[in-house]
Amino acid sequence: MTEGTSNPSKTGEKGQELIRFYEGCRLESYLCPSHIWTIGYGSTGPEIVEGLHITQAVANQMLRDDLDRFERAVIENIDVALDQCEFDALVSFSFNTGAGALQESTLRKRLNRGENKATVFSEELPRWVNGPNGPLEGLVRRREAEIKLAVEGVFP
Repeated sequence: MTEGTSNPSKTGEKGQELIRFYEGCRLESYLCPSHIWTIGYGSTGPEIVEGLHITQAVANQMLRDDLDRFERAVIENIDVALDQCEFDALVSFSFNTGAGALQESTLRKRLNRGENKATVFSEELPRWVNGPNGPLEGLVRRREAEIKLAVEGVFP
């Protein structure tokens, strides 16, 4: 059902595919629903400003750099063994919400307490679907996809 061995350190193909699918790729900077300048596959930061244009190659490199950061966040914050698909779902979640959200989340606390992982993913991920004005359908679908990946090892 799931791919790979325990305690992966890099996002697998299913996880990368999920992130690319839900982030999409835009080569011109734009304001995301949270009013943050964003470019490529959801890259943010002080260097992302209005009017920025990048190439596909730069977008791909930015995604690899971002994945490295969020992979480290999962490794540093989750103390229990994860299979590849569980790891990928947490990288996707962190990529979308930020490493700080993972660090402070009940999701992290419950996983690290050793609670049933499928239950924790199924109960905690759906709590993270709100934009500035309430639930966003895209986030609802993304959290559902992350749960399916973590619990069933399937994407899409």
